[in-house]
This record gives sequence, C-alpha cells and structure tokens, in this order.
Amino acid sequence: MKSTRTLACIPSAYKIRISCKMRGDSFAGKLALKLLLLTFILLLAGQTHLRASLVLASKFAVSRAVAQDANERVVNVYSYRSRFLTEKVFETFTQQSKIKVRLVSAKNGLVERIVQEGHSSPADLLISNDGTRLEQAKSQGITSAIKDNTFAGNQLPVHLRDKDRHWFALTRRARILYVAKNRLGNDQIRRYEDLSLPQWKGRICTRSFSHDYNLDLLSAILVHNGTRKTKKWLYGLRDNLARKPQGNDRAQIRAISEGLCDVAIGNSYYYGIMLADSKQRNWTENVTPIFPNQNDYGTHMNLTGTALIDSAPNRTEALQLMSFLLSFEAQSMFSQLNYEYPALDGVPPAALLQKWGVFKQDVLSPTRIAKNRRKAIELVHEVDFNR
Repeated sequence: MKSTRTLACIPSAYKIRISCKMRGDSFAGKLALKLLLLTFILLLAGQTHLRASLVLASKFAVSRAVAQDANERVVNVYSYRSRFLTEKVFETFTQQSKIKVRLVSAKNGLVERIVQEGHSSPADLLISNDGTRLEQAKSQGITSAIKDNTFAGNQLPVHLRDKDRHWFALTRRARILYVAKNRLGNDQIRRYEDLSLPQWKGRICTRSFSHDYNLDLLSAILVHNGTRKTKKWLYGLRDNLARKPQGNDRAQIRAISEGLCDVAIGNSYYYGIMLADSKQRNWTENVTPIFPNQNDYGTHMNLTGTALIDSAPNRTEALQLMSFLLSFEAQSMFSQLNYEYPALDGVPPAALLQKWGVFKQDVLSPTRIAKNRRKAIELVHEVDFNR
C-alpha cells in the first residue's frame, strides 16, 4: 500500500521539510532517514564541509525511495485461506509478472474489515475458503462485476461462478466421509443421511458444526431434504457421536486411526496433505475415503474462490492476478500442491485424485447454499449439536 509520510528530521529553524512517498520498511526509505538524521547532527556540530554533500545524498536517497514506490506494482490480497496453501502460487505469479502480492490472512472478519475500511481499504482481491463468504461479500456491496467477456473466469461451469460475475471459484474440495479400514464389518455407509442410522451410535467423529465447512454441508442438505428431515437427521448424527465435536478435519482422521471412532467427516484435500507429512502419514493408512451420495445428488463440494473489491486501488494488477489464478498453470499448481480439484475444466487433478477416480459432484451453486446458512446456524443451536 503506497503511503505518504512527512519527514521532519531537521529542526524547523532550518525550514527544511521533506514530504515523500515511501514504504517505511524499504531500503531507500531507511537510508533517507539515516542520512537526514546525520545531516542534522552535523549541522548542529558545524561541520559545513560535509553538509552540502550529505544534503544532496539525502535528497538522492529520498528520490530513490519515491521512484521505488512509484514504479513498484503490487496487489493487496485479503485471504481466508492459510498462507501455505497459496504462497507458492503467488510466488510464481510475482516471478512472471513482477507484481508483488501483499497478503493479509485471517480465519474470520475480512469481509467486515473491508466494509469498515470503506473506499480507503487497500484490499484489491478477496480470496475465500468457501462460497458463502463470497456471496456475503457481494451482498455487502464490496465486490465488483468483471464485465470483460474475455476474462478467464467466464470459462468456468455455471455453478462455479456468480451469475453477475462478482466472484469466481478457484478450486473444489470434496466433503467426504473417512471410514476405518477393517473395522466396519458388514456395515456400509453410502450417504450423508446414513450418519444418523442407529448402527453408527458412538462411532462417528466430526469437528464443530459451527465451522464453515460443516455449515455449508448442512446448508446443502437443507436444500436437498428440507428443514424437517434435515433437523431429524442432525439429531440422529449428534446422538451417534463418539465424542464432543472438536479439532480440525485432520484430527478426525487421527481419531479413526487411534480407534476413537469408525467414521468421520472431512475435506478430501487433507488426506493428500497428510500423506505428504511424515508425522501424519501413518494416520491415513488406517482410513479409506468414501464419496457419498453417488446415486442421488452427489458429493458436496466445498469451493474456494476470489472476488475483485469494488474500491481496489490496484485494479489492473488485481485482474492480472485473477486471470493467473484461473490459468492452466495455477490451477495445476493448486491441485499438485494442495490436492484440490481444479475449478477449470480440462486441468488434470493430482495423481492421488486421479487414483480415486471420477465421482458425481453436487452442483448446487453457492448462491443457493448461502441462502440456507442462517437456517443451518439456527438448527445447530436448536439441536445443541456442539454440546
């Protein structure tokens, strides 16, 4: 973010006051400050022989700082995603475009922050770990439609982009079931709805149902099954839990491995990430991923996506980054590095995902899911699911 800073390092009696644009942490900015301070000290000491040259050097350093910031191209990204999931992609973008990505990451509150910052917000792009937050950003009026018909996002399937072109999906993660190898016997689980059946009492683990991943799944089930059936299902699932909802998705896989439960709900990409981690690989060896609801509406897909902020100060650079994120190269990187399914058709997924094979995906749009978010939250509280 470019900022104007006034440097008043010389006493006002000398009537020397310099206004410049610089980043406080830039090399040239620090050099300018040091030289101005040194000039001030020498002026007080009466070292007139060095004074002129030092003032000139200070002015040169300040000019370098101004030029550096004026020529630097940046894009400011507010992201709900963990840094390690995007940093390699951003580094590749910067290497190719010479545009620096300044990243602000947080688990919550970024949409609210942009609203609060208003038109002075430095945010250029929002990246979300679910579609509902993209819908929230649009409803708050902080996103901008991309009307360019040549924009890469227009190639996405219709359920993976906003009908008004305010947001675009980047990746897909399947919300799947993990089951214990060699412990299920004749019991089979094929649908989300099976999680409420009596044979699974005391055998299921999950993270909190107040988390976005589970709220999106619950919202989708509301669309498919209606409020009455979904409420009954949620009660049944709650009563089948082996323990109080806790931890993240990886913790559920670990719980199965340690024999605490036989079935868990989790996102597909964690399995691949854990396989690549020598400390967590052994947990995955005791579980099998199941893609539920293959004979009806399909497996729920949790989306990541991006939206252009309406007040973006670096709009050109932001659009360039968005186009890159939807390129074949970046889509491949997301899949190879994070084991996510590309949003763009025609991009081969990572080898592990190909090994799992093709499966039926739920094609509900985030718009329809978002409309049921409030009801989903109410049900979680009414059922006292996280007790």
